[in-house]
Amino acid sequence: MRSVSYLYEIAKAAGRQPVSFEIFPPKGDLTLEAAHEVAAQLADLVPDFVSVTYSAGGSGNKQATADVAAMIHDDFDIPTVAHLTCLGATEESISHAIDDLKRKGIASVLALRGDRVPGAAPAEDAPFRFAKDLIMRLADEGFCVGAAAYPEGHIECTDFKASVAHLKQKQDAGACFFVTQLFFDNAYYYRFRDAADAAGIDVPIACGVMPFLGKAQIQRMVFMCGASLPSPIIKLLAKYEDDPASLRAAGIEYACAQLVDLQERGADGLHVYTMNQPDIARACTSALRASWSSAASGERTGKAGDRADDGAAVGSAACGAAAGERTSKAADPSKADRSPGGASADAWASGGRA
Repeated sequence: MRSVSYLYEIAKAAGRQPVSFEIFPPKGDLTLEAAHEVAAQLADLVPDFVSVTYSAGGSGNKQATADVAAMIHDDFDIPTVAHLTCLGATEESISHAIDDLKRKGIASVLALRGDRVPGAAPAEDAPFRFAKDLIMRLADEGFCVGAAAYPEGHIECTDFKASVAHLKQKQDAGACFFVTQLFFDNAYYYRFRDAADAAGIDVPIACGVMPFLGKAQIQRMVFMCGASLPSPIIKLLAKYEDDPASLRAAGIEYACAQLVDLQERGADGLHVYTMNQPDIARACTSALRASWSSAASGERTGKAGDRADDGAAVGSAACGAAAGERTSKAADPSKADRSPGGASADAWASGGRA
């Protein structure tokens, strides 16, 4: 299976960023067959890779992640990244997970600590207290290892300098790419990317973007991730307070506006948290392909839809004001520092591979 590092290199050579999706494995009422149908619809969009979240906790099936990752690659020829968490893991459980990943031909793993139970601290003698411990082990086993990045800081560590220092530790441990936690203001990413550059972090940092689909979901995001809400989102929440369908549509268009801005300003990669809803991936891919086509013809789109214009138009506070040098780099897409996939910009914009 092609590793993410390889995909980043060939996408960079093709003059574009990679576009990837995240899905979650079967849980609750979701069957493997349903996950297969979701994957089939995502595969039609020709992503550079698909990541599969870790099926841990009370799921009762910790192999589901590797099963779905292998299924996507084997059935649709799409490279995959399997998530793996280490909080509470033992040497034996991690060794078993590694053997399972290797047996199923998975080359890339996103190494995560996992969510800590409030008030609980890891044992001092735990073999995998932090993500960097798992990263080191996976790298030693020959995997292409990715890790999480936190542009607004981790909910347990809001110190910006410390967040960048932790990122450098993960790179030094063997991480060869990063995917950020969701954010709604692109300025956080640009600031974080510049700080990472200054700290000597030279591997790609892909932007994780998740549309907001409703008030309850936004509340969970703020509580679990510490994501801040810029004024455009607050305005959209007020405008569509009694219209859930329009709020969902506005959230997707807002995410599309974010992605187009990130694309145009030369972000390292574009990763969409699809929540297993193919229409989200479809809308985001369509917006990005339209942006590529416009850039190729010397045009700039300037907006991402009527609802997004209510508060999320590209260039507004929602999409960040200061991109520093990356803004000028992205003015010419052929000169942007971009990165996975097998398609050139023109081929990908038309929906195919090179």
